[in-house]
Amino acid sequence: MPAQTVQEQVKNQVRQKIKQLQDLPEHPRKAALANLRRGVGRVPGDLPELWGSFLLGMPQELQSTSGEPTRAEWSIYLALTLYAMHQQGNELPEKSMNKEGVKFGSAVHRLVDPEDQPEKNGVFRRFNALATASSIREVSQHLRGMIQLLRANDIPLDYPQLAADLYNLQFPDSSARVRLRWGQEYYSHAASEKESSEE
Repeated sequence: MPAQTVQEQVKNQVRQKIKQLQDLPEHPRKAALANLRRGVGRVPGDLPELWGSFLLGMPQELQSTSGEPTRAEWSIYLALTLYAMHQQGNELPEKSMNKEGVKFGSAVHRLVDPEDQPEKNGVFRRFNALATASSIREVSQHLRGMIQLLRANDIPLDYPQLAADLYNLQFPDSSARVRLRWGQEYYSHAASEKESSEE
């Protein structure tokens, strides 16, 4: 069996952690999600009470040896803390805000008023600011606002895939591919909406 890529390891880590959260009894689950929400906007490792939430079970090769969070640690941490924020106010397992196959660009486009043009609205400006952010901290800031909008509109997201995208976004050679795919998802959703409205 071939070795997993780092992207696959990142996705699997987020998938496993979300499943562990969902499998907890109600009160411990709510406490764990509330704890993770405290990490939104923070740097991985800042809050000792969150270490186990994202480091426990993480493959050694994804972990930092320098004291600075690795790209994988950033990706997993952001995905889990933002998922916890997104999940707030939604009961599990009935209404999970993690839904496999819901692509980020498509989810963002669902925020756009059908009367608006896809590129001439506040959502697109926010999306553009996120896609062109130059550091993971800046990405984190813009992504937080986008997830708040998704939560307010009950739009779920594929968090393991988001984590893999965040990992790739941190490399100059793969960030362009992530941005292109997000744009394709955004506009293909717009095109499919237009076709269905014309039928």
